[in-house]
Amino acid sequence: MSAAPRPERLKKVSVGETNESMIKKLAPPRSIAGFLLTDSLLNPISFNAEAIQILCYPEKLANLARSALFLAEKIRSTLMSRRSSGESPFVTEFRSGRRRYFCRAFLVDSSAKEPFQPSIAILLERGPAGLVPLSQICQQFKLTQREREVLEYLLQGMSSKVIANRMNLSPSTVKAFLRMIMIKTGASSRSAMVGKILMTQP
Repeated sequence: MSAAPRPERLKKVSVGETNESMIKKLAPPRSIAGFLLTDSLLNPISFNAEAIQILCYPEKLANLARSALFLAEKIRSTLMSRRSSGESPFVTEFRSGRRRYFCRAFLVDSSAKEPFQPSIAILLERGPAGLVPLSQICQQFKLTQREREVLEYLLQGMSSKVIANRMNLSPSTVKAFLRMIMIKTGASSRSAMVGKILMTQP
């Protein structure tokens, strides 16, 4: 029968060390997308380095306090839509330098009613090269926000079923949006509609 190990030989592991090792294992790989978490007044609460690089380009901000102040200004000047309609107050695409980015905003459900609690999550994703300028297209053909989203996914090569899953809609609703876009653009088919939209690029 073997003797029990003496207490001094046992390695002490604190709860903090255990949590730290678990976080390292669970940590996702570094993202190329920008992420911001803001309060209801659009003041940044948390953000990653990519968000700073995207919104503050060509400036490089090392100071965290200055970054937060600068980001708050950039969120209002770059990500807020200037259209006075009942649609989302955020733009869906914007430029930073020569690159074009998609902007997606999500409401964060919180039981707290304080204005400085996390309220909005914003995701900034780089668009592919040669991206169609959707802002101009939507103004020209008077597309709604939902029609714009459907068109954006369609131009990325997605099928009606995939678009429906992305937008949490039924495939028939997506097809209805596509028919409406075809009517507004004066196209008789999806391929003709895409061709017409690509031809409108400057």
